[in-house]
Amino acid sequence: MRGKIIKGIGGFYYVHVPGQGIYECRAKGIFRREQVKPLVGDDVEIDPLSEAERTGNIRALLPRSSQLIRPAVANVDQALVIFAVTHPQPNFNLLDRFLVMMRQQGLPCIVCLNKADLDRDGKGQAYADIYRDCGYTSLTVSAAEKQGIDCLKELLKGRTTTVAGPSGVGKSSLVNCLQSDTVMETGEISGKIERGKHTTRHSELIALDENTYILDTPGFSSLGLFDLEKEQLAAYYPEFQDYGRSCRFGGCTHTAEPDCAVKQALEQGQISTLRYENYCQLFEELKMKKPVYR
Repeated sequence: MRGKIIKGIGGFYYVHVPGQGIYECRAKGIFRREQVKPLVGDDVEIDPLSEAERTGNIRALLPRSSQLIRPAVANVDQALVIFAVTHPQPNFNLLDRFLVMMRQQGLPCIVCLNKADLDRDGKGQAYADIYRDCGYTSLTVSAAEKQGIDCLKELLKGRTTTVAGPSGVGKSSLVNCLQSDTVMETGEISGKIERGKHTTRHSELIALDENTYILDTPGFSSLGLFDLEKEQLAAYYPEFQDYGRSCRFGGCTHTAEPDCAVKQALEQGQISTLRYENYCQLFEELKMKKPVYR
């Protein structure tokens, strides 16, 4: 029997088997002997022990297509980065940090701006356009008014998506909207997983349908700057790449050098001022970082 690990707590792994439900499993001793740790997101083969109790043993891990370090999860296809259009005002420096972090891990990102119903000044679409022009899929939605939810569901369909974003932006409300037609019953989830002390401190996959999952992770309020040198940062701003090849100096940092094609594109309105200013802030932060000697 095959399924996907949706949560792991205290040596127990909760495996969603499409069409069957959730099985509470232990990993066989071979994993400890081979020093292999099953991860949330792993596709596995299980041996059922009791169909009535929905218990079993994990006997094999199937090959992983990817593995993330933070959060520790396997087989994620993309990231959904959620911020609010307003209430709270979006922190674009933090958003860019998320995008750099996800790009480091090889994940394509969807930029989702929630609370469009509160967008009295109509800024949401302009924000979405900034990131769309940088090559990111971006959209505005309203969890409160159910606006844009069908479009978002299409972007998630058939994929495993990790959700990221700061507190207060409506992540929980949005995740609840996405679960409205889920094939997993709430009672089943509560009975098998949320036994009182189990909280959102643990990463958890939520099945939206048989082949579509979202990863609910603990929220972030800030992010330190990754394992990067300042000279590497520009590579994580995709809109810089074409222009950067025309800079006068090889290895141009696009900050103080003369004849910088990126700064020329900025002056001509071809690169977002907001994005460039964030880049400069992150560059200065990396410049001040103490070197690590190995």
